[in-house]
Amino acid sequence: MDTRTVPPFSLEANVERRISIAFLNWAHALDHFVMLIFPTVVIGLELVYARPYSELIVLSTASFVAFGVCSLPAGWLADHWSRRNMMALFWFGCGASLVGAAFAPNLVLLALALFALGVFAAIYHPVGMAMLIEASKARGRTLAFNGVCGNLGAALAAGITAVLASTLGWRGAFLVPAGLCIATGAVYLWLVADDGHHIGSRKSAPEVALPRPLAIVMLVLFIVVALAAGITFNTMSVALPKIVDERLGKDVPLVMVGGLATAVFMCGALAQLAVGRLVEWIAPHVVFAIVAVLAFLGVLWATYASGVTLMAALALTMAAIYGQVTVNDMVIARYTADRWRGRIYAVRYFLIFVSSGAAVAAIAYLHSRGGFSLVLGATALIALVFSIATAAIAVLVSGVERERARAMVVRAAE
Repeated sequence: MDTRTVPPFSLEANVERRISIAFLNWAHALDHFVMLIFPTVVIGLELVYARPYSELIVLSTASFVAFGVCSLPAGWLADHWSRRNMMALFWFGCGASLVGAAFAPNLVLLALALFALGVFAAIYHPVGMAMLIEASKARGRTLAFNGVCGNLGAALAAGITAVLASTLGWRGAFLVPAGLCIATGAVYLWLVADDGHHIGSRKSAPEVALPRPLAIVMLVLFIVVALAAGITFNTMSVALPKIVDERLGKDVPLVMVGGLATAVFMCGALAQLAVGRLVEWIAPHVVFAIVAVLAFLGVLWATYASGVTLMAALALTMAAIYGQVTVNDMVIARYTADRWRGRIYAVRYFLIFVSSGAAVAAIAYLHSRGGFSLVLGATALIALVFSIATAAIAVLVSGVERERARAMVVRAAE
């Protein structure tokens, strides 16, 4: 496809936006899918390498750290170069890394391949979300559906990986998604035009401007939210298959563990659709605070639950965790300018995903000393911090929004 400029409201421009959004949705699904292959594969590797779960899961620490750290240069490059080309690098880089993991002859090279995967997978969130906000004009339903796609990727990772590992071996569980990534990258370059010429025209003013002192306070609160939400999100996402495996109350095969984990993740998809609708009726910052509180209650419940009750607690937890992702992106988009959005999202996802490395290390450390009761108890405390900081953001933003609404009424009367 050529790089000519087309009128922003023409039929051709609308078709291009829809194609771009479709690729971004698919990218979000695969991004979470590929990052959660190893947490399921590792259950089978316990037998292959005769090593305990707490030792093997640490191999993915560098991958999750890279997933966060590399979002910073990715966001900066996207704002100064081409967001479309960065996404192409995402597809091909993830594919190549998965191939490396599949053919890794030992655990050291497997860890290196997983690290490379984290580097390239880090591209999606700062770059893809900035592209999606620009293309969709921050429309709630579009962002919610994109969130659902990411959740489906995470949800299906456990089930599909378990099936692939059971039928093709653990190496096959890496190779199949590798082929999908590389094939999609080739089609993406063919169908989506380069957007480098749009850099100079990106808006430098946010939809709602904040006073400087309030902006600083909000920044600090968002840092707290990003860290707390990141640890909660990643601890539950990474540990979920093993929690089901250990605490369901009976011995179940790997395929069933993957299937049950997938069912729990699917609850997040339903929650994100609901959030996409709710923000059309309720202010995003209010919805944000509500789902943060539900995340805390869900983790707290899971700490003491087992059997069928555990599945219900995990379902509530994942619904709240994934529901907050969508509304969080909307809140940030409302108070930041498009010209800076790639870097803002880069900082947010840097904090969220770099904390995932800490989450993986914490899972290994706490699980070896107190099992998942200790892991979930610690996560509940962090989720409480997340809910308090989110409530503070909602209170501060409410005042700004009331003043803005008053000013708009006055201007309309004039």
